[in-house]
Amino acid sequence: MLNKEIREILSECKERGWVMEPQAKEILRLSGVETTEFIWARDVQEAIRFANQIGYPVVAKVVSPEVVHKSDVGGVAVGVSGDEKLAEVYTEMGKIKGFSGIIVEEMVRGIELIVGMKLDQQFGPVVLLGVGGTAVEIYKDVALRMAPILERDVDSMLKSIKARPLLEGYRGSEPINIEALKKMLLAFSDMVMELGAEVDSIDLNPVICNASGCVVTDARMMLAK
Repeated sequence: MLNKEIREILSECKERGWVMEPQAKEILRLSGVETTEFIWARDVQEAIRFANQIGYPVVAKVVSPEVVHKSDVGGVAVGVSGDEKLAEVYTEMGKIKGFSGIIVEEMVRGIELIVGMKLDQQFGPVVLLGVGGTAVEIYKDVALRMAPILERDVDSMLKSIKARPLLEGYRGSEPINIEALKKMLLAFSDMVMELGAEVDSIDLNPVICNASGCVVTDARMMLAK
């Protein structure tokens, strides 16, 4: 059963038809899926305070109910290196339609993956794992399983993607924390089942994995009509 906080977020977003990134990340956190450390800053001083708290460089992204694809409108700034630059970014993003503040989050490096869900009319929720980032549509290296998934399903998904050698440490590179990825996928599957028919699709892209763990850096949820 969905907890009260998640139900309230979904109710607030119902008319819009989709869940903005900071709200989507809050749903993930409440469901045990780890995200980057971030803040939804409604003014520039709040953004600067948080950036100094977590340390530069940071990532800044626009929050707007009018913008589903942030990169299409210049709504993403990576490697923001100081207070002055962050203030400039805030001002520029303030010109974007529907501006409702910005996300300021830590920068994380590692292998970029995608984790997702699509509500299939015949089979119900289907969970996806694959190569993420901007290359997701080029490589199309993904594995699909019907939810709910178990640990053996996660093992099968990992074995079936061509990028597995990258996860295990290709040519001397450090392997990612496979156990953290498994934990994330199982928690994600549980969340998907809890959400039921409320959500039509979820895109977590990229999920960045390294030796320390796996975190969601960007999230979008489209609600069912």
